[in-house]
Amino acid sequence: MKLIVIGAVAAGTSAAAKARRNQDDLDITIYEKDIDISYSGCGLPYYIGNEVESIETLTPRDPAFFKKKYNIDIHTAHLVTEIDHDNQQVHVKNLKTGEIFTDAYDKLVIATGAKSIAPPIDGVDLPHVHALRTVQDARQIKGYIDDHQPKKAVIVGTGFIGFEMLENLIERDIEVVIVEMKSHITSNLDPDMADYLEDKLIKKGIDVRTDTTVKAIQANHVKIDETETIPAELVILATGVKPNVALAKAIGVEIGETGAIKVNERMETNLKNVYSCGDCIETFQRQTNKPVYRPLGSTANKTGRIAGDQLSGGSLEFKGILGTSIYKLFEFTIANTGLSEVEARAEGFDIEVSHNIKPDKPAYFNGTEMNIKAIADRASKKLLGVQIVGQEGVDKRIDVFSTLITYGATVDELFHLDLAYAPPFSTTKDPVHYSGMILDNALSKGRPLKTSDDVRELEANGEKIQIVDTRIEKQHLANCVDGAVSMPHAVIRARLNELDKNLPTVTYCNSGTTGNAVQNILLNHGFNDVSNLSGGNKFYQATKKTRDQ
Repeated sequence: MKLIVIGAVAAGTSAAAKARRNQDDLDITIYEKDIDISYSGCGLPYYIGNEVESIETLTPRDPAFFKKKYNIDIHTAHLVTEIDHDNQQVHVKNLKTGEIFTDAYDKLVIATGAKSIAPPIDGVDLPHVHALRTVQDARQIKGYIDDHQPKKAVIVGTGFIGFEMLENLIERDIEVVIVEMKSHITSNLDPDMADYLEDKLIKKGIDVRTDTTVKAIQANHVKIDETETIPAELVILATGVKPNVALAKAIGVEIGETGAIKVNERMETNLKNVYSCGDCIETFQRQTNKPVYRPLGSTANKTGRIAGDQLSGGSLEFKGILGTSIYKLFEFTIANTGLSEVEARAEGFDIEVSHNIKPDKPAYFNGTEMNIKAIADRASKKLLGVQIVGQEGVDKRIDVFSTLITYGATVDELFHLDLAYAPPFSTTKDPVHYSGMILDNALSKGRPLKTSDDVRELEANGEKIQIVDTRIEKQHLANCVDGAVSMPHAVIRARLNELDKNLPTVTYCNSGTTGNAVQNILLNHGFNDVSNLSGGNKFYQATKKTRDQ
């Protein structure tokens, strides 16, 4: 049996290698239009920033490796120009020699990946304008910086690549402005957590422009409206990617509602003996079973392995994704898994939201704060999604949360997790435990939460509430929630008569613990409606600039 794979990055090589493991007598050929194969695309920004010294470390495998280890023939610089599925042939052009030939297959895997989206603006084809998708892109960007020594750059877009390039260009002593056309940075976070991250970046001196559209790119600057320009000797377009589906579409492969190739859980297309995997396909969200397009290296490898297994007699099936992602930005780590608040509400869930600001380990081991936003379903009490912005230990926690969501954990179960504890690694009650305790208190123990957005909405609607700042007077005078009265925890019992027991009340402290303690006191003294401010004053102030505009 002859297997042809189109594409030799993550998914294509995974499919071929798994098929070979299952069937040693397969005749396997891969055609790749690029000159590099099986590379780590996620490491490319760090090569540009000189953190990764050699590009070869990101491209550890070449065609000779696959031939020797797997007896797989990989032809680079070979473009598949057409698929003739009726006759089960592909038409191939050797990009080095110009030769055109055909090759026959019994089974076909389409792993054509994705390509960068170039926005429809003047100047995207100028020599100082680059997108980063392939190893060749990285070589060109690094070469341009080495040769021209630009001092000012503009990055368009605040996705993973945009932010990773931000950090690495700054490492090259380039002054960077990052531009985002949406009202919030980074689409993998809810607006409030995006604002929290933006506040951190602004305090670091990063020039972030949201609600800003690039109108044109010119030789030494970027034009953002009729009168304002931003100096730019280098422009990085990090405006997303779209799936390469032209070959598949031309032979009648069904395209899904996301614009990517539609496959089933076995990576089969609607055409017999044609499979697809990687960044050219749509997958489905595990919690909703709805199609999504999330081109990530981890998913590409997984879907490639499934395609290779299925076409060679195996039984692996795709179980869906939670959209788990993580990236580094300076000293910060940003991660998410499961449904966001926006997505959960759109799906019709009645949700509880908590913001839990806790250190990853004790202060005497240099613990640093992480902000964990957790979303839970009020009806089932199941955890739906989590977002984290922090410095240390974020990767550990997001993987725990991803596992919990995968297996349908309810919030009360989080406290009972037997997580590893020692002071160099965690606090005695881990931040994961605290998130469960906060949500369980809200859903089952009569200790409701209100978010900063909830409070702002109540005030905007003219509803009368009393807001109690439980911190010491000095902290209250430095900054406080709008309309709050100062009643420190230490004196609250003596001043209960100053509050109206029948008026909706919100308590808060810096991050939530003392606010919850005072919430308990008020409820125990007959107050009817008392909520704790989720994330406390820290989160309120961090999101204040953007949210109050």
